[in-house]
Amino acid sequence: MFDRKRHLFHLVKVSPWPFVVACSLLCFLIGLCSFMHRVNGGGFLCLLGFFSLVFCGFCWFSDVCEEATKQGYHTLAVRRSLRNGFFLFLASEIMLFFGFFWAFFHSSFNPAIDFSCLWPFAGIDVIPFYGVPFLNTLLLIFSGFSVTWAHRSTALGRYSEVIDSLLITLLLGFVFLFLQIMEYYQATYNFDDSVFACSFYMLTGLHGLHVLVGVCFLSVCFLRFLNKQFSVNHYMGFVFAIWYWHFVDIVWIALFVIIYIWGGWSPEPIVGPINLL
Repeated sequence: MFDRKRHLFHLVKVSPWPFVVACSLLCFLIGLCSFMHRVNGGGFLCLLGFFSLVFCGFCWFSDVCEEATKQGYHTLAVRRSLRNGFFLFLASEIMLFFGFFWAFFHSSFNPAIDFSCLWPFAGIDVIPFYGVPFLNTLLLIFSGFSVTWAHRSTALGRYSEVIDSLLITLLLGFVFLFLQIMEYYQATYNFDDSVFACSFYMLTGLHGLHVLVGVCFLSVCFLRFLNKQFSVNHYMGFVFAIWYWHFVDIVWIALFVIIYIWGGWSPEPIVGPINLL
């Protein structure tokens, strides 16, 4: 038999969570599609899959935290593998946003001739960038500074400063989400009004979902700090949360410049025939 004492890696035990998470995700997606097509019971199935997914994720990550803290299985080789895996996860997230930005640029550079080649289309009252979007940008920039402060304080062992800086970051994240919801509530166009509205809600909504995940990620790290599960030499889970939050900040800056400033600029409509000679 293979001697596990002769290597630096962690051979995980048999766990039911990967299979249960896959089933919960399948249930959630089927319920979501059924709800969008107004199938009876689709909303209930979607909620059932979502709460099952949250519960299974909590149990799975609890097992991982126990392996890292109490059992001490996360050696340097294991941490290196986890770091590489998280880099690949962030790369997949970048490709996800790149696809939606590509769709936005494709539609903006090739506007429909039926709408006088306008972008945004006539009748779309765009949200000015100098209002709530600019305030949200400042909030995320300040939250980037505060989470960096928390990272630096953790490396120096100043745990009281870590708690304070994390509280500031979480507060800024919650305020951002609240203002985003209020912006949706006051918007004058719906998801299906035009390709501009569709792209706007997809990009901003997807980013808002990532902000929510980042807030949950940092909240878990905050609770782990209170339970003294991090030390100066071992806080990789918190580092992953910081990287994820910085990724969210960078995506929002790109979204603010492209969607709100450049995409919301309304040129004069093209009147009369176009002479190509």
